[in-house]
Amino acid sequence: MLTKKNFILDTNVILHDSSCISHFDEHDIVVPITVIEELDHFKKGNQVINFHAREFIRTLDNLSANKLMNGGASLGPGKGRIAIRLEQEAHPDLRKHFPAVSKPDHQILNLAYHLQKKEGEERFILVSKDVNLRLKAKAVGLMAEDYTTDHVNDIHALYSGSRYMEEVNGELIASLYSTSDGMASAGLGADPPLLPNEYIVLRNGKKSALACHDANGLIHPVLKKANYGIMPRNAEQIFAAHALCNMDIPLVTLSGKAGTGKTLLALAAGLENSRHYRQILVARPIVPLSNKDLGYLPGDVHSKIGPYMQPLYDNLGVIRGGFSESSRKYQAMTRLIEEEKLIIEPLAYIRGRSLVGIYMIIDEAQNLTPHEVKTIITRAGEGTKVVFTGDVQQIDHPYLDRHSNGLSYLIEKMQGQPLYAHITLKKGERSTLSMLASNLL
Repeated sequence: MLTKKNFILDTNVILHDSSCISHFDEHDIVVPITVIEELDHFKKGNQVINFHAREFIRTLDNLSANKLMNGGASLGPGKGRIAIRLEQEAHPDLRKHFPAVSKPDHQILNLAYHLQKKEGEERFILVSKDVNLRLKAKAVGLMAEDYTTDHVNDIHALYSGSRYMEEVNGELIASLYSTSDGMASAGLGADPPLLPNEYIVLRNGKKSALACHDANGLIHPVLKKANYGIMPRNAEQIFAAHALCNMDIPLVTLSGKAGTGKTLLALAAGLENSRHYRQILVARPIVPLSNKDLGYLPGDVHSKIGPYMQPLYDNLGVIRGGFSESSRKYQAMTRLIEEEKLIIEPLAYIRGRSLVGIYMIIDEAQNLTPHEVKTIITRAGEGTKVVFTGDVQQIDHPYLDRHSNGLSYLIEKMQGQPLYAHITLKKGERSTLSMLASNLL
């Protein structure tokens, strides 16, 4: 028989997923009044965390505030109850270790400790995205867990989007290039079976071919092709360029270490196919790497966001640098920028926009939550292509990791869908030094 548990929620869990209270099965949920107070500071604004704060408060209001303060309210058939608990006097056991009792984290920790001591037979578990708070809880004998509902279980088994097949029949490789309609994949004997839009390197001795398995079960050759002057340098880059230019695939993800060419390839493909879209929109989330946020930087809003957007401008500069100023493609790029058909801006600025007929690149997607990724994709209208790029090993968001970030979650959930393609770029092409640093440091 399963023991009923009581989960005490930290504020960051709710700001990560406002629907979290529906994911605890038959167990009860405790929301400290400190969390409600913290949510009040987040309810205004247009960020995703502001949406989560408002949505959660509305959900609590619909459950009836009176019941929440008096024993709790039922969350429905087969579910537990949810209750709001008031602050407690600082417990003597904690006061000597955490003198800053007014700190919200310590107030939540103190309540959890009081509940555990008072009702010791019941299991109270603190749920927080903050690893420091979880460590503090465990240090005083409390159980603490991360919120893992949207976690990727095995990051090492994450879909790579391509595979190598050795000792393939040489006649099959030769016939791949002799048909314009594609070749049936059954003859390859792939195990496990190939997924829609999965890429393959076929080998037989010195013979080899690059191919794509389409949504209809046919194999097509993939040829090396430059996009706006950017020529792919390895098999994965060739696959990425093919997926980025395929009009039948409206959702593409590219992952890989720094220097593997993710953003550069995506931007070059967008420019190459700009005639098919109303606008090329390149955005990235702003996640400061220090305590200095936008408000601390000097200048107007454009000056403040400049340092965060500079890597995108650097990639644009690489592409422009491949052409003379008098060339047709250089002048076409200049017109796109002047007419605002090529825009680079923070991700927060695209909220509320109509995303119809747009080639949209979301850079540094590993710093997005699963909900933020879902929000972006569900806003994609007719004729829009969405490209997410990022490195799931390099996360700057304080409450995300390799298992919980939006890019990993998207790759795991979307693999095998006919409208989706993914490529993991493995070989660094920025420079030999860059690759050495990525591998060793």
